[in-house]
Amino acid sequence: MKKYLVILVVLANLVFQANAQDEVKIGKQNIKLTSDLMTPEALWAMGRIGQAEASADGKQIVYQVGYYSVKANKSQQKIAVINADGTNNVTLTTGTKSETDPTWYHGKIAFLSGGQIWTMNADGSDRQQLSKTSKDIEGFRFSPDGSKVILLHSIDFHEVIKKNPDDLPKATGRLVTDLMYRHWDHYVESIQHPFVAEVTEDGIKDGIDMLEGEPFECPMEPFGGMEQLAWSPDSKSIAYTCRKKTGTAYSISTDSDIYLYNIGTRETKNLCKPADYVEPEINPTVSMKYQEVNSQENLKNNVGYDTNPKFSPDGKYVAWLSMERNGYEADRNRLCCYDLATCEKKYLTESFDSGVEDFVWSDSKDAMIYFIGVWHATENLYAINWKGELKQIQTVVSPESGSDGQKNNPWADFGAIQLMNNGNQLLMERHSFTAPADLYIVTPNFKKPENTIIQQLTFENKHITDQLAKPSVQQRWVKTTDGKEMLTWIILPPNFDETKKYPTLLFCEGGPQSPVSQFWSYRWNFQIMASNGYVIVAPNRRGLPGFGQEWLEEISGDWTGQCMADYLAAIDDAANNLPFVDKDKLGAVGASFGGFSIYYLAGHHNKRFKAFISHDGAFNLASMYLETEENWFSNWEYDEAYWHRPQLPNAKKTYHDSPHKYVENWDTPILCIHGEKDYRICYTQGMQAFNAARMKGIPAELLIFPDENHWVLKPQNGVLWQRTFFDWLDRWLK
Repeated sequence: MKKYLVILVVLANLVFQANAQDEVKIGKQNIKLTSDLMTPEALWAMGRIGQAEASADGKQIVYQVGYYSVKANKSQQKIAVINADGTNNVTLTTGTKSETDPTWYHGKIAFLSGGQIWTMNADGSDRQQLSKTSKDIEGFRFSPDGSKVILLHSIDFHEVIKKNPDDLPKATGRLVTDLMYRHWDHYVESIQHPFVAEVTEDGIKDGIDMLEGEPFECPMEPFGGMEQLAWSPDSKSIAYTCRKKTGTAYSISTDSDIYLYNIGTRETKNLCKPADYVEPEINPTVSMKYQEVNSQENLKNNVGYDTNPKFSPDGKYVAWLSMERNGYEADRNRLCCYDLATCEKKYLTESFDSGVEDFVWSDSKDAMIYFIGVWHATENLYAINWKGELKQIQTVVSPESGSDGQKNNPWADFGAIQLMNNGNQLLMERHSFTAPADLYIVTPNFKKPENTIIQQLTFENKHITDQLAKPSVQQRWVKTTDGKEMLTWIILPPNFDETKKYPTLLFCEGGPQSPVSQFWSYRWNFQIMASNGYVIVAPNRRGLPGFGQEWLEEISGDWTGQCMADYLAAIDDAANNLPFVDKDKLGAVGASFGGFSIYYLAGHHNKRFKAFISHDGAFNLASMYLETEENWFSNWEYDEAYWHRPQLPNAKKTYHDSPHKYVENWDTPILCIHGEKDYRICYTQGMQAFNAARMKGIPAELLIFPDENHWVLKPQNGVLWQRTFFDWLDRWLK
């Protein structure tokens, strides 16, 4: 579940683009704040940068930015362009429709509007509709020679939900015949397929389905996009990601592969597995960690997640992100490189004891790859060559060159990465606890990383952030109960006074295996928490990446063990050793696994805390086992189904320690938040927790969103979330 808690700006933008109605024009808000402290309204006034790309000559950058209106409860996605030296930043979208997915095409900008591809000049003039397809286009990518294009279309899918009879057009029932009938926040009655179309003088018409007759999705649900497909440099083939399974087999497996599709012959080759590969029989109610599919011999067949292929500039290799084990979605992402001539695979990042988040080939002769990976709670930039020589390209930035230019937070995370067309620079996104995402141009120096140049390109929200007082961020290493060192972020309120005592929040991370790095969130935002007068204690507890694989994996099968002890070690250290922490006014907050953590701590905190907030948390693990849609997650984390007798030790402990069994110990006010369209952790979990608290006579509230999923995406719901969050904390901690 790790990838589901970190809210990627691009994904939120894409979810919202359909909500921007023609009659509403939304744009950058040059607001004058009435206070120097962050508010929900200031957060929602910020532009959110998405997809970006450099022009062929490297002189201009086109990018997408989303703007939101709380009053209209809508968003609009716009396209902007800026010179690579930071000058002449112009918004090209002037109408009321959302425009997305900008890319360069023959010196012009191609983009999506109204489900079709359009082009315009770099100054926004001469808009022309390029495609006229029978289905809406949901994503696209031109071939390097510009003669063809990949188009993403949704097609009807009735493998697990039967099509209703034609003579019952108003029937709302769904006849479900297998698992994976819903995913994330929707019932699965359509899937995406990639189509290849010619680009002619008459434009783009309907193309050829690359997966014609196959009941498999590409890209993969729920978050896959064009990054899961790649053109070869000669425009003759396409590498794509696909998990060729449906129903129960899909719901228990993370086994996706990289396929090579030949444009001319329409033949497909699996690059991960031999042609005669036969998957071992799998028991769907037991973790795959104990099954033949994850035997040492079978692991040679790339049985885990294999995603996001990219060809080398010379076309000789395909690299992709590869997880080793089937059923383990938080396994370490390795860089796998495939030699197209010899069919040999090589894993380049074995010396990096953490996962690769994103990568790009350089065009240097030694086939160097740049990648982003987390280490010690920061998403850093690395380079690795064909010999496996690894270097961190940027070190912790100095206050003078930090992403937000503030001395109070010298750390920052890198996000997306791509090679500029001059070959020696990278276009990247960067953000931190105190700075929303902006675009940067990085000039890496492999031989002398300290000479790497990091230049900020956009200043999308400077007109707002310049009006805000910033919190201060500190790293603190805390001794855990088993004698290890744990990195914990301490975030102090703006205008901090060390002589005062402050109410303090323990932040419980979700995932359970997503990093507490320098993220910027529009919901779980540390700056707004600190601006409301709270100190935040955010530990990188057991189970988080960036501290080695052993540290990462200690949480699987042990949700209530050392990771919970780590939480309490962090808050106890702060309460006992930081004089500005008011130990009588401690609260704990978290979402997803963090929400589960809150429900568990509510029965085991020994009166440390005075208030709890749980968002989309798991409360009853036995019911969660059968409610969640991606069954591989519960299988791996719990070890097996709850009805097995006898039970494996981890499973027995997991179900025994489920938070719902310790409600008798609850004694602290609790706010439960949940979305009814959350199919990852069903809203009934939050309702059970709230009902239990009220029946025990404990002060409790339930904030439930009928139209939100595991996240909160609509502007007015987002503001309501923030106001409810702080009203609750202020009631009990101030």
